[in-house]
Amino acid sequence: MPDNDWKKRLGVVYSTNPDFKYDTIAPQEEEETLEPSRQRLVVSIDRRNRGGKQVTLVKGFRGTSEDLSALGKALKVKCGVGGTAKDGEITVQGDLRDKVTALLQEMGYNAKRGN
Repeated sequence: MPDNDWKKRLGVVYSTNPDFKYDTIAPQEEEETLEPSRQRLVVSIDRRNRGGKQVTLVKGFRGTSEDLSALGKALKVKCGVGGTAKDGEITVQGDLRDKVTALLQEMGYNAKRGN
């Protein structure tokens, strides 16, 4: 890989020093997934910026993105609805706070119902 890859240097101010080396930021490693009993999940409802539609949000998941998407898929399948899982947050379409909280507690997670 060439040393002068311009995409790695976006946002870097020009330097006149001929010996200057650009420091690229290494990708951050994801933290290990905590066991379900140590996770504290909050199940709430959100109506903002969704065109009047309601979604159930599960916040507070700590772990890898693969485990997050697996948990999100399990919740979506058991509820029979669509949704997404990204940025440590699971979104399930519809107002299913009670059902999602019960499912998470059955799976061993420390989940509580928010607003």
